This record gives sequence, structure tokens and C-alpha cells, in this order.
Amino acid sequence: MAEVVNMPRLSDTMTDGVVAKWHKNVGDQVSEGDLLAEIETDKATMEFESFQEGFLLHIGVAEGAKAPVDSILAILGEKGEDISSLLEQDKAKTEDEKVEVKKAEAPVKEVKTEVVKEAPKVEVKSTPKQEKSTPNNGKNIASPLAKKLADERNINLDLVKGTGDFGRIIKRDIDNYSGGSSVPTVESYTEVEVSQMRKVIAQRLGESKFSAPHFYLTCEINMDKTIEARQAINTVSPIKISFNDMIVKACSMALEQHPQINSSWLGDRIRFNDHIHIGVAMAVEDGLLVPVVRFANSKRLSEISSEVKDYSVKAKAKKLQPEDWQGNTFTISNLGMFDIEEFTAIINPPDACILAVGGIVQKPVVKNGEIVVGNTLKVTLSCDHRVVDGVVGSKFLGTLKSYLENPVLFMGANNI
Repeated sequence: MAEVVNMPRLSDTMTDGVVAKWHKNVGDQVSEGDLLAEIETDKATMEFESFQEGFLLHIGVAEGAKAPVDSILAILGEKGEDISSLLEQDKAKTEDEKVEVKKAEAPVKEVKTEVVKEAPKVEVKSTPKQEKSTPNNGKNIASPLAKKLADERNINLDLVKGTGDFGRIIKRDIDNYSGGSSVPTVESYTEVEVSQMRKVIAQRLGESKFSAPHFYLTCEINMDKTIEARQAINTVSPIKISFNDMIVKACSMALEQHPQINSSWLGDRIRFNDHIHIGVAMAVEDGLLVPVVRFANSKRLSEISSEVKDYSVKAKAKKLQPEDWQGNTFTISNLGMFDIEEFTAIINPPDACILAVGGIVQKPVVKNGEIVVGNTLKVTLSCDHRVVDGVVGSKFLGTLKSYLENPVLFMGANNI
């Protein structure tokens, strides 16, 4: 008997899926566990294996097409089996859903009974149709501002085509005048369809920004000793450690001392997490992904580095799995590699805080009463005021600052 394969929900935020590639064609035999298709969710492209077996009788979503969760992805059954009834049922279900949506959206109209009086008759006399005339009598006319600009730029108004009323030359025409160049001066744009990932980013961060009352705390950290420590480690370590790896480790150690930062707002309660799972924001072609370094406080720097590098490769190839990006309790967003000195980040739900990390900058600093060249880093903590107060956030940043200015405090032999 034929069975319907529905578009699966492959992530908690997925509402639609795009079929990136079919691995079976209509008529092919499918066994349980066979790779049926690759489906692009809001966060990654994932392989979808068949849970049924039979012959592929119908493909409901073409390659590159999008369909909602639970719609018909495919139909499997006996070879040559009639599936018209299944398709008719699906069509009827779709039509019913459309009707329900229209009913729900239709405004309730108040019906009033009125006595309509007959309007008095008005005699309309027809007049001969006249051609629309141009008041400039064939001469170029220009606004005062356009004349002034043309004079300043030494532009002959006779060569400018006016786009105002009756061919009037206005400021826009002077600005767009190319002096007879073949380069077009018309406005143009390109529109692209919003990807599934970008839709979810917009939805989740919009909800976060407008539902969670954000406030921001910025502090400046002297990175001289961290730079020295990193150079020393990388001379002997087979795995090269980045500044971001060190910040992840230092944050995880600071979170141990400030559990309120490592928490979540759940509406009627606050969850304080004993485990520390740090999300590391990564830019990909369609937007942003946040894979999670789990139990970061118990991992060595080399383990964190290897894990983050592996996540980066998977993210760019759209090979991250749901378990890779779920479960964060704190998030770090680092734009220092793009020469950004300071910025604020939107909290990544369900976290109560996110740390925005800028780049290391050389600048004059005061040491022992003397002005010397120092290396400083600005970090900004975005906090959900429903969970975290200013003093709590400030104390966390103070602990993080002490760790990065004295890395020996978190970089014992067991942490490298």
C-alpha cells in the first residue's frame, strides 16, 4: 500500500524546507535507510534517509523548490500502484486549509440597512476633448535649484532631459546628467528571495531584541600578557591557538564564578545552568550560525581550538547537524578579525547574555606612571535585564578582564 513521505521538521525552528538534491528518481526502488534527498533547513543542508521502503512513485517537491513541513515530499509504494486518491486527498486538504485561513483573516463586516434616496439628476454637457498642452512652448524649463546647480557645474541645460512635470528640469536630472556618457544613469536594483536561514535569523533576533530588555556594558582589556602567552603556546603546540579560543576558555572560567550570567529567562522562571555550553557565532554565506562548544570550562585550549575549527569547516559546507547548534548557555560574537574595534550584539535566545568582541588595537596606555604602547581589546556584554542586573554583569566582566590580563590564572598545564 502506498505511503506518503512528509517534509520532515529537521530543526526546532524549521517551518519550510527546500529540496537541495534528490538522490532517487521516480521509479527507483527505495530501501529503508537509503538516502532519499538533501533538504536545506533554516540552518544547514541535511541528508534525509527513508524510513519506508518501496518504489518511488511520486516526487512532491522539485529540486530547488520550497514546501512547508508535513506537506507531501514523496510517495512510496508498489510498482505501478495507483496513487491518485492520495494526491486528491492532499489537494482537498490544502484547499480546506486555504479556506480556513481566509475565514480567519476575513474581517467581520457590520451590515447596516439604509434608505437610499434617489440622487437628483444632473445634466452633463460634453465638451470637445483638448490635448494636454505644455506650458514651456518647446523651450527647456528648469527649477531655480536646477539652474543654480547647472551653472555651478557648467552644464548646458539644452543637453539635459527633464523628468519633472511637462519636461521640467529638476535637481535629480542635474545629478544624473552624465555629459553624454554611454553609462546609464537610471536607478536600478536587484532583489533576491530571502533564504530559510535569513528568515529564521530575522524572526529569532527580532523577537529577542524587542522582547528582552537589552542593556550593554563595555570594558577595555590590556592584552599584552595574553599575546605573549599565545606566542609561547604556539611555538610548541601542534594545534595553533587563536585569541578567540583563549577568550572562549576565559569566559567559561568566568561563568563558573558568575552563574547568573549563564542563565535563561523562561517566562515564569529563571534557569541557572550548571553546565557551560558556549555558542561561537560564525558567518556563512546565507547568514549566521552558532555552533556550541559543550562543557567548555572542562576542555583544554587545544580541544576548544580543534572543535571550533571543525565547526567552521562544517558551517561553510552546510554540514552542521542540529546537535551542533543547540543547547548554548552563553554566546560569543567576535568581529575583531574584520578590524572592528567595538560593537554590540543581540542576545542569542535562550541565553541571558552575549559577549561582543572587537579587535586588538595598539594605542598609548599608562603603565607605572609612564605612557607606553599597549595592546587593548574592547568587549561589550549585552544583558537581558529580566535576568541580569548591571552589577552582576560588571562583576563578570571584571573577572574576565583579570583572566585575560593575567592568563596564567586560567592557563595551567591541564588547560593547554
